[in-house]
Amino acid sequence: MIVYDKLLALFKERGMTTYVLQKTGLVSHSGYTAMKNHTGGPDYKVLSRLCEVLQVQPGDLMEWIPDEEWQRRNKEEQRTDE
Repeated sequence: MIVYDKLLALFKERGMTTYVLQKTGLVSHSGYTAMKNHTGGPDYKVLSRLCEVLQVQPGDLMEWIPDEEWQRRNKEEQRTDE
């Protein structure tokens, strides 16, 4: 599974709120939500634009995690949320 936790952390680190992302047209609210909930991600053009604006490589924005590991992490996160 490809996850965008690195990108979300980068947004937070740089103080880029969902409002700023929407206002600048970088990421829509639904696109942000999909990345946060691990149900989707940006298309090629958006990914390219993010790399340009943030001056990073695609690997700085996303990572691939084997499904088994992602499921394990997800279960651990759910336990800590309880």
